[in-house]
Amino acid sequence: MAERTALESLIEMGFPRGRAEKALALTGNQGIEAAMDWLMEHEDDPDVDEPPASPLGHSLGHEPPSYGGGSPEGPGSVRVEEKPPLSEEEKREQTKRMLELVAQKQKERGEREQREAVERERQRRRQGQELSAARQRLQEDEMRRAAEERKREKAEETAARQRVREKIERDKVERAKKFGGIGSQSPPATEPGPVPSSPSQEPPTKREYDQCRIQVRLPDGTSLTQTFKAREQLAAVRLYVELHRGEELGGGQDPVQLLSGFPRRAFSEADMERPLQELGLVPSAVLIVAKKCAS
Repeated sequence: MAERTALESLIEMGFPRGRAEKALALTGNQGIEAAMDWLMEHEDDPDVDEPPASPLGHSLGHEPPSYGGGSPEGPGSVRVEEKPPLSEEEKREQTKRMLELVAQKQKERGEREQREAVERERQRRRQGQELSAARQRLQEDEMRRAAEERKREKAEETAARQRVREKIERDKVERAKKFGGIGSQSPPATEPGPVPSSPSQEPPTKREYDQCRIQVRLPDGTSLTQTFKAREQLAAVRLYVELHRGEELGGGQDPVQLLSGFPRRAFSEADMERPLQELGLVPSAVLIVAKKCAS
């Protein structure tokens, strides 16, 4: 019979009997190809070797149709013709076709799995590219914010330095008004020395300098060089150092102390209010910066 032939063909192709019977039953005995499709699709199911939950044809009290000749034919019944058994040559030919069909199904399944793997890899790469682009945008945003912050801090530093300089200028003007001018406090520039080198020669006149070049040596070995007005206070030099020293002195707003190299001298707070020319730092001088201990 056709059902028996399909079952035998599936068994000869290497499928277990129980699995083959289940495939034929669940596909309604529609042929070997339908059963093979079901077997190929469900070969990885954990319950593939378990029998069906309810045998087909016995639900609701109905008996499965009989294909044999033992049941009487009633009126209107359809006689199912029995197919003659296949010969050995036909069986081998049918088995060969089924094996080719199995190979084709396996090839199609392999190609489908390969396409799915390629698609998964494409999606993974696309997600990686999107993640990399998002990370790059985030880094660019952080760099832009950092640049804006540095620009803002520089502008604030420049404004603060300008305010301090303006305050120093105002203090100088107020002291000039109060004491009748700073120039009167300095000794005359043309006073002769106590002992002339020769009685026949006039003593050389002392040159007036309007500017003073100050080199400041920092504790890390680097140095700052700046030109100041001769009448500027020493506080202007200290302010310049505090604004440009960077992090070598500990950063922040730690005060610093200025020292002269030779002769060794530590300038006090009172010296900070005195002009550079009065402190003997004109026309040029070298100062040393030391960290001032907080009292």
